Amino acid sequence: MGLVSPIPRPLGEVPAPEHAGYRPAAHPRRRALAPLGVAGLLCVLVGSFVVAAGSATEPNLYVPGRTGGWPGWLAGPFQGLGLGIDQARFQTFTLVMCAGYLVVLACARAIPPRALVASILAAHLIFLLGPPLLSQDVFGYLGFARLGVLHGLDPYTHVAAAAAGDPVFPFLGWPFQHSPYGPLFTLASYAIVPLGLAGGLWALKAIAVLSSLAAVALVWRAAELDGRPPALAAAFLGLNPVLLEVALGGDHNDTLILLAVAGALALAAGASRRPRAAAALLAAGVGVKVTAGVALPFLVLSRGSWRGRLGLLTGAAVSLSVLAAVALVAFGSHALGFLSAVGEQQQLVATHSIPAETARLVGLHGIPAWWRQIFAGGFVAALALTLWRTARGADWRAMAGWATLALLLCTAWFLPWYAIWALPLAALSPSRALRAATLVFCAYAISIHLPLASPLLSAPQPTVAPLPRAFAVPAPIRPSGTLGADAARGIAPG
Repeated sequence: MGLVSPIPRPLGEVPAPEHAGYRPAAHPRRRALAPLGVAGLLCVLVGSFVVAAGSATEPNLYVPGRTGGWPGWLAGPFQGLGLGIDQARFQTFTLVMCAGYLVVLACARAIPPRALVASILAAHLIFLLGPPLLSQDVFGYLGFARLGVLHGLDPYTHVAAAAAGDPVFPFLGWPFQHSPYGPLFTLASYAIVPLGLAGGLWALKAIAVLSSLAAVALVWRAAELDGRPPALAAAFLGLNPVLLEVALGGDHNDTLILLAVAGALALAAGASRRPRAAAALLAAGVGVKVTAGVALPFLVLSRGSWRGRLGLLTGAAVSLSVLAAVALVAFGSHALGFLSAVGEQQQLVATHSIPAETARLVGLHGIPAWWRQIFAGGFVAALALTLWRTARGADWRAMAGWATLALLLCTAWFLPWYAIWALPLAALSPSRALRAATLVFCAYAISIHLPLASPLLSAPQPTVAPLPRAFAVPAPIRPSGTLGADAARGIAPG
């Protein structure tokens, strides 16, 4: 019996990777979907522009930093456009962004790569030029930095209210909390203090945008190394409305966590993977926020042999040792003070955390300790299950993504921008279910600020009207109990 000759491949055609998650669209279908995908990109950009530029026109509830006044360096260059913003417009164009994002994901493989990359860059630029949205955290970063550099006070042992005469104080939303940020971020923030208040704000805005763009580039590269569609992975992260409007809009340092996780994913991808360097990078990310370390045990367990796991643990231990040495030199015996501040946060309850919302739904009065313990136990169980599955050979990125989602679902101190923690893991995971669950959770995070969700969510507690310059009387410290809608906008550091 003779051999059947293979069907000849047209000259210049490249065989598709044999990865199950990679299915390039046929050319006719690609031509049909491309205009729809470009329309989705335009929706994301138009929605982003109206939200960012409209919020810059005059003081409004979407810029909590207005409590310190409305200087031009706060409003940004969009101020003179006079677009304006109200609840209806904010909601409408946020939904336009979300709809466009879903269309882009559906058509990502058909969109010209240059158009996709240009749109990601443009969306990031729009929120760079807008005012700080939905949170005062960026002023908290400045407050802690100025506390250390200008006033000689340790932000792990002192609160911003100890320097109430500092120009940043009227812009703060949480002047009575210690810094929950790691020593690497705290020390790096000291370097921007000489730029002044305005210069420091714009430096932090630039850092947030650049770290987010770098994370998108690393996710693209990791997808290429793993034989996955890079455009889909990059769009999943880089055009996500929570990332754009909430995280970049609020200039949050959580984008540095994205950078650390995306860097680790890229280092651990492909045939020439460098898992030790990936483990060291995740450990270093703890110096920004402790949540950077959530993916570390999954990466360690992804190595099949005990020798390989020991090598990863060694790399992580070296990185943590360097971090500890730097912290000890800089902060002495209070080097681990940020862990105490994180513990303080976990005693708080954000109004729209899942434990708080479910307690309301079942008719509980407040959030009893036993209710929180149920959710804590649920997270421990989810963590144990995902670690066990990773040790048995499951994809470590998918398992780390599910564990991250479990953390977000179970913590009583959930703020909307935390939802971006799961994005890089979901973008590169082979699990469609994880990507779908991540999108659902992002939809919940974005809905917190939309009027249409008000009937479904806890009613916000009354808040004091914003003062034009400074707080006449310091707000009381609320170490426990349910915070109002101000919690979702940054009254405690996140």
